[in-house]
Amino acid sequence: MSKKLRVIVVGGGAAGFFGAIACKEAHPECEVILMEKFGQVLSKVRISGGGRCNVTHSCFDVSALVKNYPRGEKALRSAFMRFQPEQTIEWFLKRGVHLKTEADGRMFPITDSSETIIDCLMTTAKKSGVELRVQCGIQDIIKNENGFNLILSNDEVMECDKLLIATGSSNKVYELIKKLGHNIVPQVPSLFTFNVPNSPLKELSGIAVQQVHLKIGNTLLEQTGPLLITHFGFSGPAILKLSAWGARILAESNYKAPFHINWLPTISHEKLKDILVDYKKNNHLKLMTSESPIDLPKNLWKKLALPDLKDGEEAPRWSQVSLKQINQIVEKLKKDTYQIQGKTTFKEEFVTCGGVSLNEVDFKTMESRICKGLYFAGEVLDIDGVTGGFNFQNAWTTSWIAGQSIN
Repeated sequence: MSKKLRVIVVGGGAAGFFGAIACKEAHPECEVILMEKFGQVLSKVRISGGGRCNVTHSCFDVSALVKNYPRGEKALRSAFMRFQPEQTIEWFLKRGVHLKTEADGRMFPITDSSETIIDCLMTTAKKSGVELRVQCGIQDIIKNENGFNLILSNDEVMECDKLLIATGSSNKVYELIKKLGHNIVPQVPSLFTFNVPNSPLKELSGIAVQQVHLKIGNTLLEQTGPLLITHFGFSGPAILKLSAWGARILAESNYKAPFHINWLPTISHEKLKDILVDYKKNNHLKLMTSESPIDLPKNLWKKLALPDLKDGEEAPRWSQVSLKQINQIVEKLKKDTYQIQGKTTFKEEFVTCGGVSLNEVDFKTMESRICKGLYFAGEVLDIDGVTGGFNFQNAWTTSWIAGQSIN
């Protein structure tokens, strides 16, 4: 009688559970053990999307989908041809979980509760025969002729034929992966908001603008989308995406850099000037602050057009505004400059770029090109997306491929 193949999956998060389930369902004859260092599993799933779990994103065109990964675009293209958001939706639906799509494309369980996803993964893992071990940290990984010896934190030694690492970004695990011959791309934070301590707009905290264009200094880094003014600086989708694409450049500058805001990217300089000149002509007796002549919130217009106006001071009437002043306002609206002085983590979700070098992994199987029998999935790889849903999709896709391939 042949020996049963033993597969150990390290990491009790989204990628670990999905990979263990995929392996057991594809190869029910295998023994699949899922190990988690801490007492609780799926902790990142629990807090994702403010406790609702942003499962994936409603983007079904692979060419468009890969554009949401500052690191991993090329490697994920072929992987998404096999398993993308469409397959994720089907996978959960088959197990009784219905997803809904919000206006911005993010997808959540219709229950609006991450516990729905956790229950599904836990139930499916148990039903398929995955053995779960918690409080089971790995001290060392030793490659041998037949597979691997894992030295656990309680000094127990466990043998396995195949090993899937799905731990997310863990310095301890990265050191062990390095010992197995891999290169680790240094980690830096991704997806963060910009601190601008001296921003004159801080008092407008909570105001959102639906479409701005952002650019970091003299770099090629730019982004268009919604912006949110906060009490510490700036946030919103455009800032988060810019932080993701600029993660390494901003880290190298110690999160100190100028950035420019075009508050009205769909209107040219000349058109904007014409709008303000016409408004002056037709409203010359009105105070400049009585209403916004353009598509910006009134209080934001007031702050941008009259930055030196003191509290209680009456604003000038449009009849008093010179052509030179109009030109200055146009310049301010089209290229408003602020100085980034640090970052703030976006909500509870901490995303990093960096990890296992992608050219050392075969994305057809997720097996290491360096160490036979070793597989990777999820954020342990040098892959990150521009929002939580894209990061989860990377986890579902890479772990499903790994689980299918392990035999």
